[in-house]
Amino acid sequence: MFKTLKMYFDFCNKVNRAKLYKAMLLGVLKAMFATLRIPAIAVILQGILNKDMSMKNVWLSLALMCASILGQVLVGLKTTMLQTEGSYNTCSDKRVEIAEHLRYLPMGFFNANSLGRITNITTNTMEMLADVATLVVMISTQGIITTAVIFVCILFFDVRIALILLVGIVVFSFFNTMMQKATIPAAPRKSRADEGLVTAVIEYIQGIAEVKNFNLTGKMAHKLESAITEKQAADTKLEYAVIPFMCLQGITTKLTGVLMALCAVIFFLNGTMPLLYAIMMIISSFMVYESLDMMGGFSALMRNVNIVVSQANEVLALPPMDVDGAELKPVAMDIELQNVSFAYEDKTIIDNVSLKIPAGTTTAIVGPSGGGKTTLTNLMARFWDVKSGKVLLGGVNVKDYSFDSLMKNFSFVFQRVYLFEDTIANNIRFGTPEAPMEKVIEAAKKARCHDFIMSLPNGYDTIIGEGGASLSGGEKQRISIARAIMKDAPIIILDEATANVDPENEAELTKAIEELTRNKTIIMIAHRLKTVRHADQILVVSDGKIVQKGTHEELAAEEGIYKNFVSERKEAVSWKIA
Repeated sequence: MFKTLKMYFDFCNKVNRAKLYKAMLLGVLKAMFATLRIPAIAVILQGILNKDMSMKNVWLSLALMCASILGQVLVGLKTTMLQTEGSYNTCSDKRVEIAEHLRYLPMGFFNANSLGRITNITTNTMEMLADVATLVVMISTQGIITTAVIFVCILFFDVRIALILLVGIVVFSFFNTMMQKATIPAAPRKSRADEGLVTAVIEYIQGIAEVKNFNLTGKMAHKLESAITEKQAADTKLEYAVIPFMCLQGITTKLTGVLMALCAVIFFLNGTMPLLYAIMMIISSFMVYESLDMMGGFSALMRNVNIVVSQANEVLALPPMDVDGAELKPVAMDIELQNVSFAYEDKTIIDNVSLKIPAGTTTAIVGPSGGGKTTLTNLMARFWDVKSGKVLLGGVNVKDYSFDSLMKNFSFVFQRVYLFEDTIANNIRFGTPEAPMEKVIEAAKKARCHDFIMSLPNGYDTIIGEGGASLSGGEKQRISIARAIMKDAPIIILDEATANVDPENEAELTKAIEELTRNKTIIMIAHRLKTVRHADQILVVSDGKIVQKGTHEELAAEEGIYKNFVSERKEAVSWKIA
């Protein structure tokens, strides 16, 4: 338990940790106020036993009892506030810290880790930290402090009873430690089950249209049900692991109180303890039982604190890319790759590639699926770091730029667009949140989305569903282009932005792209002949290498992948139903 509490305190930042330490000190004061109940009762008992009851005794007892109650309330309010602030602020700060840390992790992390795991850590894990951890830490620390203060008080009155309490505390701590250890084998399964359930739910909801389209409702429901069943089994196994030790803790707590009271009576009967002290020891046994039972009831959840903190620390321990470069502004917008290689795990994706993209030109990248086209553009924008070689922007290694200053030079329009659950206006001004409405409308007009936006019930204030679910593919693409126009970066990377757009939207989308790319350096991943034929240079990428390079006319005249690409497109265009 103490190891987990220390881990939790170390997890908090300096300010929040100071609040928790201050709360613990106040917890000592609260426990001292609680023990005032003992002398308050003792005053009355002494008067009764000595047959010398007076109003002075009554008022003194009442004053002590009022001081005990009032002190516990006032100190308890301050203690609870400090603990709550420290814990909830830690949750808030760690959410932001994890989000910032994820921002600078290489894209490989997001390929290797499911959306369910990331979502689980940033939502469920942090929520458990805020709710469960806060309560567990508050109650456990107060239980420890109260028990310690009562032990010290008893020690002054009778060493024998204090030793009984000490033995009870040691046995209780032993069973508590065993309980924490018993949860270790089941904890990884619970973490996997949590992540698996989140992944299954997200997959089911996001793919519900495809599930219904292919009549796979039963199959997908079975997959979701399996994830729920596994979650139930994992949680049950964890509970079964702690139940025996919870029972032993409870028995220890009760026996400790019983032994304290019984021994106090025996010592009185033997004449080795005054009646007043015996009664005080009996009252103390009930107070000890209360504090230990309270601590024991929540100690099973201490393992959750350990799991939560470990999961968060696991993400924060992942090495980010070195993004602490200089705030540089490129003197030119040309891009050069010098003998660049990149591997994901043990698989080589880009193999010793060199190329130059002059500023203000259009470069098209074509080639078979899985050949490394997208990876190549990701390396240019430093979504990944190269294994060897250099990527230069304006003659400067991209690693010498700070990540933020590098990103100012790139805008992206991907084949799959993600829009946030917010107003259309805020989605357009996502990269420039302070931009006035006039600029938003201007960008929307250039992106050919102003008209359809104005036809919506609330215009630019219309709330888009998560992921842009309430809009068509072409509408989402045009809003993403408006967002890129707002950013006005000098280099535009297009990942086949028109690939999945219907013919009715394609004309408008083409005009929007023309507005976006005017006077820019353009890099496009393309699969359509008409998209690439007017490019200044075409790079044919296959198996991580540039196997052909030139203009459309040059490459169409030589044997190779590009000529086959042109022939296939021409055949597709000329294909007709007889």
